[in-house]
Amino acid sequence: MKISARNAMKGTVKSILPGVVTTEVVIEVAPGLEVTSVITKGSADSLDLKVGDVAYAVVKASDVIVAVD
Repeated sequence: MKISARNAMKGTVKSILPGVVTTEVVIEVAPGLEVTSVITKGSADSLDLKVGDVAYAVVKASDVIVAVD
């Protein structure tokens, strides 16, 4: 796989919560560190994701916003 995004984190699918239109996918990228993504149901079906699968959390953004209280 080649991809232009610089932030690709390999991990394990921990949970999949399908909805009518979207699916929530949680990927553990390090012990105790999870990334949650909401993708279309069609994309999730196409990827044939299952809990325990190896997957990548890919972050592609032109801005990163940092905030504090």
